Amino acid sequence: MQPKTEEFLNLLLWSADQLARPTFRNLTGSYESWAYRNGLLRQTATLERRQLLERNTGSPDDRLYRLTAQGRLHVLGGRDPEERWARPWDGQWRLVVFDVPTGHNTERERLRRYLRARGFGYLQNSVWITPDPLVEERRILGEGKINVESLLLLEARPCAGESDVEIVAGAWDFERINRRYARHLKVLAERPGGALRSDAAAKALQRWAASEREAWLDAVTIDPLLPRRILPPAYSGQQAWQRRVEVLREAGSQLRAFIHPRP
Repeated sequence: MQPKTEEFLNLLLWSADQLARPTFRNLTGSYESWAYRNGLLRQTATLERRQLLERNTGSPDDRLYRLTAQGRLHVLGGRDPEERWARPWDGQWRLVVFDVPTGHNTERERLRRYLRARGFGYLQNSVWITPDPLVEERRILGEGKINVESLLLLEARPCAGESDVEIVAGAWDFERINRRYARHLKVLAERPGGALRSDAAAKALQRWAASEREAWLDAVTIDPLLPRRILPPAYSGQQAWQRRVEVLREAGSQLRAFIHPRP
């Protein structure tokens, strides 16, 4: 997806009062009209086809667009942090254990990339762990016969006194994750303040928005977003998210009060 399109979706998310399913209406005399003239809205039809935006097709004159649930998740980086933190956990760990032969390095690396992208942590390069049921993995592997000597899916609990805190610390690099969130919090603090009364002010906020989104995605894409029950005590992801909601609401107020000078 083009950067301009990503920027437009991000604008939709935080120009509303709530970061839920914001709407975007009437391209006249507002930040939205300025954004339109600067090329942010040329791909609305494409976004509708991709089911990231929707509107009432029964009213062709209505310019009310709404982010779909899929569109909102896309802007957030593919996962809703609050939903992920709030999900229940049954106390069972799920493990993917594999021993891919040396001559199959491509397959081994592909499997590691898949597990990393799904938020698995690794205790060793061939032992990966998650608190979530392996529904998708079972579906994929169910298409063929599993060779238990090379790949094994397990459900387990520690039995030698190991705590869940120790398992989490061993499987995920939360120091690295927290450093990313610290950078994101720094970017949030750099939001341009004051009323938007010129092209220069609007573009400064636009540049900040791009930096903020980049910093957020940089952090959240390596965060497993574990259930709240097993989050590390020093974890800063929730703090960063709450501050993000506050700052983006403030930025949304700036947008809604945008005053563009007449040419």
